[in-house]
Amino acid sequence: MGVLSNIEPKEVFKHFEALSMVPRRSFRNEKISAFCVQFAKDHGLDYVQDDMGNVIIYKPGTEGYENSEPVILQGHMDMVAAKTTESDHDFDSEPLDLFVDGDYIGARDTTLGADDGFALAYAMAILESDDIPHPPIEAVFTVDEEVGMMGAAGLDASLLKGRKILNLDGEDEGLLTVGCAGADIFDVVIPVKMAEKEGTKLTIKIRGYQGGHSGNEIQNQHGNAHKDMARILYALSRDYSFSLASIEGGSGANVIAKFCTAELIADPAKAADIASAVAELEGVLEAEYSGQEPDMSITCECGETGKYAAFDDDSTTRVIRYLYGAPDGVQAMERTVEDAVETSLNTGVVATEDGCVKVSYQNRSSRATKLEEMMNRIRMWCEIVGAHIEMVGSFSAWAYNPVSKLRPLMIDVYKKLYGTEPECKVMHCGLEGGIFEEKNPDFDIVTFGPNLRGVHTPDERLDIPSTQRTWEYLKAILAECR
Repeated sequence: MGVLSNIEPKEVFKHFEALSMVPRRSFRNEKISAFCVQFAKDHGLDYVQDDMGNVIIYKPGTEGYENSEPVILQGHMDMVAAKTTESDHDFDSEPLDLFVDGDYIGARDTTLGADDGFALAYAMAILESDDIPHPPIEAVFTVDEEVGMMGAAGLDASLLKGRKILNLDGEDEGLLTVGCAGADIFDVVIPVKMAEKEGTKLTIKIRGYQGGHSGNEIQNQHGNAHKDMARILYALSRDYSFSLASIEGGSGANVIAKFCTAELIADPAKAADIASAVAELEGVLEAEYSGQEPDMSITCECGETGKYAAFDDDSTTRVIRYLYGAPDGVQAMERTVEDAVETSLNTGVVATEDGCVKVSYQNRSSRATKLEEMMNRIRMWCEIVGAHIEMVGSFSAWAYNPVSKLRPLMIDVYKKLYGTEPECKVMHCGLEGGIFEEKNPDFDIVTFGPNLRGVHTPDERLDIPSTQRTWEYLKAILAECR
């Protein structure tokens, strides 16, 4: 018996649990792609698997829908692989450890992968069914959405006959996403030189920040552990001499950093003073957050005294100045849409590698000119500290479609089911709709899904009653697509 075997809708959660047993972190889609292919084979369904690992599964329409236009059910296979700092979970080989807590499903010490596992589970339940009325289905499962939507970008759209796309990647029940921001995903590489330094090793750790999705939650002003670490290091550098030995933290370019660790080599006579200064700065930050980061912890541990490999003085200065001075967070709000973010930048991952410190970003905006303006600001900082930019990927904004036929149909179905109208929004988060629209302007796209919280963090939870209601909503939409 599975953990989710007695939870309704059983036909959905059996697939969600099976998917949770398959490792599927971004960049490692081989196993989940093969799993989807085997599903198609087991159910006698036609499929295509491309060289990237994207999978399209085809199912004919049910009785009365045989000649209807196909509907595309679309979601992504990969998940953000984030875990608690204490966890030793191996995302490449181990299944997720699911649990049920009241009305919520989670995974112990890791992300749950409901973003976007519920999409595949819904689609598989439709594909497997023999009693759900529906038009011909083209189920499109893409790879590497979380790291630049590379699967969608590489997909051959000529393989699709349908024009209505139900993008099952929403996170709020009752919200229909009908447009989204574009983004640049890139790394800033700061070269560093190493030198032998003698002194006491100090380890500063920031832990317990809320983090969150840099598209959906950037406006909430959650703390970014990298930016607060940079603030601490810069403040310390004004009063003390030290060398950075390493700086590490974050779990993804599109995840607001929950943790960061920096190692310093300092004068043994000043080690205790530095630790005290860090404690004072923790108090300053706690006061500034006014309870918004209730679990935050900033510590400074004094280690052994000896000789260590560390950044030379110039490299230490350049790294601290860059991390402290470079922009982060919300940069502009929409001027024509109330309470909507226009432009933001997220400092997602900082890593010390051979000969460099690498900083991974996701830069979002609904305006292409503002994306470029943000890149210019980062280029300026790179020129100041002798760094350079390495592009990882990008995706286009998805423009609102004023003549959509799918949107009013979905609004009408929602009103019939629930007696109220769903909210329609253009979102700041990145979605694959922009890439599909760019491939074919005739695609008619709406994104929706059940309630998720804590997305991209180990606190990720899937709302069970919401999953049930959204399942009923999906079936009702398909029934209307004759």
